[in-house]
Amino acid sequence: MASSRGGAAFPWGAGAATGIGSLPGTDIAEAQRLVFGELPGLPHLLELPERGPGADMIGRSAGFLVELPVQLYAGRWQIAPRPGKDMRRTADLLERDLDQLTEQGDRYTGPIKVQAAGPWTLAASLDLPIGGRMLRDRGAVRDITDSLAEGLRRHVADVQKRLPGAGVLLQLDEPSLPAVLAGQVPTESGLSAYKAVDGPDAASALRTVAEAVGVPVIVHSCAPGVPLQVLRDAQAAAVSLDLALLKDLDPLGEAIEAGLGLFAGAVPTRPPSAGRALTSAQVADRVRGLWSELGFPAARLPEQVVVTPACGLAGAAPAYVRAVLKACRDAGRRLAEV
Repeated sequence: MASSRGGAAFPWGAGAATGIGSLPGTDIAEAQRLVFGELPGLPHLLELPERGPGADMIGRSAGFLVELPVQLYAGRWQIAPRPGKDMRRTADLLERDLDQLTEQGDRYTGPIKVQAAGPWTLAASLDLPIGGRMLRDRGAVRDITDSLAEGLRRHVADVQKRLPGAGVLLQLDEPSLPAVLAGQVPTESGLSAYKAVDGPDAASALRTVAEAVGVPVIVHSCAPGVPLQVLRDAQAAAVSLDLALLKDLDPLGEAIEAGLGLFAGAVPTRPPSAGRALTSAQVADRVRGLWSELGFPAARLPEQVVVTPACGLAGAAPAYVRAVLKACRDAGRRLAEV
């Protein structure tokens, strides 16, 4: 059942839970099966970075760029003069993943999430052919933003074609965005940093991607200091963040009041000292406690909040991953019972 956002509908069901993106291992069929089984209300297209270059966040996301080929050079991704073997490998890995999504999502009719690095994280991570990050060159940032927007438009359209009964959501991973805004992205020498980007420019690039894809966009960052005003200005549908990193609740409360959805990273990506994942009751209590502290009506919580792990789970043990996904799913159901 759709949820309300000032008269509009949130593009997920009440009490939804999902993953951030990455899981451990190299078997995409097994991993995608796990996600559809444990997160039936909002599954996502898997990322398995252990498979190597092209399956990592930057390489995979750079593979979406249109007419901006990349290559690996000295262990880093950089803009290349022409497509080569690194891009072919990246494209092959994605195609295998999409084939598994198509097979296991056959007849699926709910919302489904796909992920890619956002323009600012790509600009802070990809090298120019002459050296230095793309972030150093405003023209290069515009190029990568436009290229990514078109590539993700095509990607979303492909997923929608493969799963015609599903509604696609796009998650833009922006772990570098707070550092970009603060002027804290180091140059190669490490002796200085790239000039800070102002909020309106940051929002404009994110909005370019969001408008191009034409589906709800969630911006994820598990770094401290997520710039909520920038995300609101970018017309994001939701923010995805690690609850453990929240310091000032006022900006979050203002964003939620304005209608921004919250993907609440409520389960640690590593086991607590006891060695076991939090129970669904503990996860639900954690989310409910935050919501109460923000002062919003309890009935609004399951509509506006999606329960997630704190960040990607690529470094976690398989048994812990399964326990985390189950805890998120069952916590979402508990919250929907209000």
